[in-house]
Amino acid sequence: MSLSLLETLRASPLADRLGPLPRAEHQQLLEEWQKSGVNFVSSSERLNARYEQAVRELFDCIGPAADDTPILHEGGIYHGCWLESTGTINAEILSRFLPSIAQATFSAFARHQRDDGLFPYKMTAATGPKFSQIQLVSPLARSVWTHVRLNRPDTEWLRTMYEAMARYDAWIAEYRDTRGTGGVEAFSTYDTGHDLSSRFWHVDDSPFQNDPTRFDPDSPILPFVAPDLTANIASQRHYLGAIAATLGENADAWASKAAASTDALFRECFDDEDALFYDKDRNDRHVRIQSDVLLRVLACEIGDGDLFRTSLKRYLLNTRKFFARFPLTSIALDDPRFDPNPGQNSWNGPTNFLTLIRTPHAFEHHGHHTELTWIMQPVLDALIHAERFPQTLNPYTGAAGFTEKYSPAILCLLDFLERTCGVAPRPDGSVWFTSLLPKPTMHQHQTWDTAYRRVIDGVTYELINVAQGSEIYRNGALHVRTPAGLRVCLDRSGALLSVIGVTARTVVGTIWYRGAEIAINAAANQELAFEGAAFNTTRDPGMVLPQYD
Repeated sequence: MSLSLLETLRASPLADRLGPLPRAEHQQLLEEWQKSGVNFVSSSERLNARYEQAVRELFDCIGPAADDTPILHEGGIYHGCWLESTGTINAEILSRFLPSIAQATFSAFARHQRDDGLFPYKMTAATGPKFSQIQLVSPLARSVWTHVRLNRPDTEWLRTMYEAMARYDAWIAEYRDTRGTGGVEAFSTYDTGHDLSSRFWHVDDSPFQNDPTRFDPDSPILPFVAPDLTANIASQRHYLGAIAATLGENADAWASKAAASTDALFRECFDDEDALFYDKDRNDRHVRIQSDVLLRVLACEIGDGDLFRTSLKRYLLNTRKFFARFPLTSIALDDPRFDPNPGQNSWNGPTNFLTLIRTPHAFEHHGHHTELTWIMQPVLDALIHAERFPQTLNPYTGAAGFTEKYSPAILCLLDFLERTCGVAPRPDGSVWFTSLLPKPTMHQHQTWDTAYRRVIDGVTYELINVAQGSEIYRNGALHVRTPAGLRVCLDRSGALLSVIGVTARTVVGTIWYRGAEIAINAAANQELAFEGAAFNTTRDPGMVLPQYD
């Protein structure tokens, strides 16, 4: 293994590499970052520089909005915090690096909740909390629950968030089901954040008179029963049930509500022939635009493994649909309305970084870790070669598109590196150590060795990755050695739990653990539990190949 890289990791604290920080608040953020112990180096100077740039610019994305409490901002031209993104999936990822800022970001929505239960869709320093639309995508309750399981904040904070989210659920039920379908309705383009998408052609950007309880009465097509909004609420209710159980509240009521939302989603929005979710307009017609709505629904844990595999084959891994060279597109590639132009805030073709950071949850929930790497690797390559962190990518070339210092792109780099070659604490209490390397996809083949460090429960873990495999160090001592292409799962005490195949080839070899060599034979996505002296398969969803037709 590359012991020189391990020495570099240990001898090069991130604080030294970042250089002087421009604001005093950044020093406080750095101190919290150092508590996580996270550090990363590679044999590529370019990758090292982009990693350091990501951390510096992430700090730039943190500051007050609506009051004096520093929270995460969307970044770029977006001076504030949005519920659909900054306050949910962005903060969920940030929770692994700067948990106090993630928690403050979640809290801001409860603190500025309207008396009738509506959350602000955004908060900015200039205008304060704003309520003219709902703008939902990632479920807040899941993000909060993930933060709680990773960082164990006090129960009183969780109860405050639970009560706020329950009030919000009641608001949605009262005002966003005017047709009585049990689904959640979109009154405008901005309700789902799908700016410029052909999904919402001939629909106003904002609700009628900027009132989130009203849609244009003269519209021939509104309101839409929206699959992504309905899936969001179904997932919200599922996780509110988990939180309720922890707080000693009635979890069964939330389970019933979640099931009712899921039933409405399939009844109103699912097309059996296409195996796809569509909006249903006021005339009971499906709006047949194939968009990233599918991924949004799947990321809310909707559907079984068969539906997910079908979605991969027909859409997400199909090069005629969403599996562009730099995936995933916001509209299907073969739709005549598809426009790849990334030079604006567009959901009508370009690859969006918000899509990308929402993607892992869907794939990992169904055990398709290998296929996820086919999306992460080209995106990492595009980010490494870019000069800035944009909102969009050109799906054909990987060229950086609209805006800069955009926190979803910054967090995408940090998250994807941790998922491919880093040390990632998981909400179930396990810790992932993944033996892959960032894989340049453009021009000549290169190999970049990596080293990653993180402190978990006071224990320092280091992961060294080279082409042949990886070594895991625990408090400075060799703990596990594994062939490349595997994900090793430990518990928080360091005990070996399982191994997952994360590459297309079957990995055959041995794993060194506690002085013993243990035979391993892991196919793509195969999960094998370690049971004393050998590995036994516990999950094997198979691998879905890329599709061309």
